Amino acid sequence: MRYFEDLDVGGQESVGTYEVTESEIVEFAEQYDPQPMHVDPEAAEESMFGGLVASGWHTAAMCMRLLVEEYLADSGAMGSPGVDALRWHEPVRPGDELVVETEIIEKRPSESRPDRGLVRVDVGVHTTTGTLVMSMESLVFWERRTPDED
Repeated sequence: MRYFEDLDVGGQESVGTYEVTESEIVEFAEQYDPQPMHVDPEAAEESMFGGLVASGWHTAAMCMRLLVEEYLADSGAMGSPGVDALRWHEPVRPGDELVVETEIIEKRPSESRPDRGLVRVDVGVHTTTGTLVMSMESLVFWERRTPDED
């Protein structure tokens, strides 16, 4: 189990990969973001993207899956009060393989809850060819191993 005390500012990790399929793009978008560039390959050809692309919210969901399975699993992560600076830089297309890269940019013990700390993580989602497709700063409450120490 990885606790708050085990995390270092500047620490970096790369997790993933996740291959995006056309059927998954359409299925997600039909349910949550039914815009033509996400659900209709022919209409998407005529869009500014020139083809089918994943919803940004789908990209965020795929990022979260990779984070949960490969970064937050077996850790003291306790949930998040939110994210800042969420940006979609490039569209995600069928066949893209995604990788999530994290860097801890800040951490501090909670002043009001000594059993946890707050960790700010810079998260980047890239294709395996290196294209940045999404970025965000995530805040994560993290369980402390030794709540009495600072």
